[in-house]
Amino acid sequence: MIVGIVGLGLMGGSLGLALQHTKLVSKVVGFDHNLSHCEEALRLTLVHEIVSFAEMKTCDVIFLAIPVGGIIKALQELQDVSAHTTIIDLGSTKAEIVACVPEKIRYNFIATHPMTGTEKFGPSAAIQNLYHDKVVVLCDTDHSGDLHKNRAIQIFSHIGMKIVFMDPTSHDAHAAFISHLPHVLSYALANSVMGQEDPKSILLLAAGGFKDMSRIAKSSPQMWSDIFRQNRDNVLKSIEIFERELHKSRKMIEEEDWEGLEAWMSKATTLHKIL
Repeated sequence: MIVGIVGLGLMGGSLGLALQHTKLVSKVVGFDHNLSHCEEALRLTLVHEIVSFAEMKTCDVIFLAIPVGGIIKALQELQDVSAHTTIIDLGSTKAEIVACVPEKIRYNFIATHPMTGTEKFGPSAAIQNLYHDKVVVLCDTDHSGDLHKNRAIQIFSHIGMKIVFMDPTSHDAHAAFISHLPHVLSYALANSVMGQEDPKSILLLAAGGFKDMSRIAKSSPQMWSDIFRQNRDNVLKSIEIFERELHKSRKMIEEEDWEGLEAWMSKATTLHKIL
């Protein structure tokens, strides 16, 4: 197969590296609106060749590894692809994307969300094993053609991913808690420290806990604002539930209810028995 990747940052670049190490793919071509990303992707051998967006349409499989708003726009421009061309998006939200797929290419389309990533972005952030041993969610596949569904399963399996099927609404509700809310909290934590009179002195003391929680605040603001917009209602609900838990902790500390606070924290530690 010849595979085309639109978007040559962390997700697209890492996918290009991974695909080149499978026997399924004979050639990986790439496209990115950022010309420096194209040059860097070639230098790092993330893809074999850079092509135009129009040339992408001749590929057997097209991956859309771009911000979620860009995915919707790109789908409108792909309505003239062959019935044999598979289109796979890698967006972090699913309901709005699925709702916006043109009817002409709904058969071609596979909505997916690989549950992986780092706080880094751009072609230089790409790593070959980013997808290996991670979960990928496939949504609404009942409306996709068997050819395209089987291709997607085959590709994700060959790069070492675990496949889960889910409806778009459930995906977005779950992703709000395990992916989107952590990013909101990380940005909030970073801004809380940066809003102090002497943030540099505070950060001199930064150890593992702060670094772990603030790490993802380095993620692309453009990409994440787009995600928060598309999954607005679910993100707001997750923030509301988090605020209730934060209020509980504040009340117990104010009232010096140390026994209650310890029980509250003990309950939280049981999460790691599930993970």
